Amino acid sequence: MRIGIDYRPVTAAPYSGIARQVLALEQALLASGRGELVRFSMAPLQHPHRAIACCPAQDVPAAGLHRPQARLAFEIGFLPKALAGQGIDLYIATANSGLPWPRPRGLKHQVQLLHDLFQLTLAGRHASWLHGRVYGTMDRTLIGHALRAADAIWTPSQYSAGQAARLFPRSAGKLAVLPNAVAALATPDPLRDPTLPRRYWLVVGTREPRKNIPFLLEHWQALRDGGLLLPDLVLVGDPGDVPEWLADLPGLHWRSGLSDAALSRLYHDAERLWHPATAEGFGLPVIEALACGTPVAVATGSALDEITPRQALRFDPRDADALREALRDAATGRRAEESVAVLQAAAARYAPAHYQQRVLQLLDEVLR
Repeated sequence: MRIGIDYRPVTAAPYSGIARQVLALEQALLASGRGELVRFSMAPLQHPHRAIACCPAQDVPAAGLHRPQARLAFEIGFLPKALAGQGIDLYIATANSGLPWPRPRGLKHQVQLLHDLFQLTLAGRHASWLHGRVYGTMDRTLIGHALRAADAIWTPSQYSAGQAARLFPRSAGKLAVLPNAVAALATPDPLRDPTLPRRYWLVVGTREPRKNIPFLLEHWQALRDGGLLLPDLVLVGDPGDVPEWLADLPGLHWRSGLSDAALSRLYHDAERLWHPATAEGFGLPVIEALACGTPVAVATGSALDEITPRQALRFDPRDADALREALRDAATGRRAEESVAVLQAAAARYAPAHYQQRVLQLLDEVLR
């Protein structure tokens, strides 16, 4: 059997959360013994992925693979013929959409990885109103096609599966949960960042509005202004993701472009990770923090409810009083029930070995 996977997320953004899941899936398939793996992507002419993946001839910048023209050219113009030419029996699209249109006659099975549906349910960040309308129309069309055409749909959480069943009820019977793989973090840098205080809280990921970072910053600062001794905040992200008046608050430390070892150091040294998102399909930074034995404080109402242990500090991401209470609770440090062993055991459920076992189980269900 020949198994094809959509490798475009790895080509476009190799360090993104989705790309990391594609790489985990690649390793699971290679280890499965279920068949020969064939990668499909688009890439610039000199890109190294052209040596390991089937790509269309045209020169496409890696940063432009998400654009409508490139996506349609790949999924409609290139992929159906390429899959047929390679004799692919099972194809897995890896980024919420991406199945061939139309389906090649010889393709026996096709699977869609659906990370979340926030492209359809939440307002995104776009350069203009028109830009947003174009991308919104394209997302609705391609995601709708993928969920109708897929033989199976794999989501990282019950939360994402529930969203899909609500928006696409005819596809509900195809849904199955494949929790994300969370690989071990790199060995931390041997030295702490000397510009950071000894005591700090950490936030990883600030771009999308659903991450709810301004809400956290406003109430963190209000309590500090009121005299409460809260730790500084280290934010891995871009200051441009929050209003200007919040980006330069005293006690904020912005970081970006970190090496794996530097990010691991931040996780290990943080007193707590905060994840205030109003919507989350999984929550990779939460599991990475837990794997380091670092306590977490997470918002309720999304996949974070599923992935965090019952000992985690929780708050309603739309309730200012609830957030302030959580901030006050966290100010006293690690709670007795948040031992390193308990937190690391919770993270171990998402180790690559567990992921590979689940991939095998789901593959067998598709191929039955």
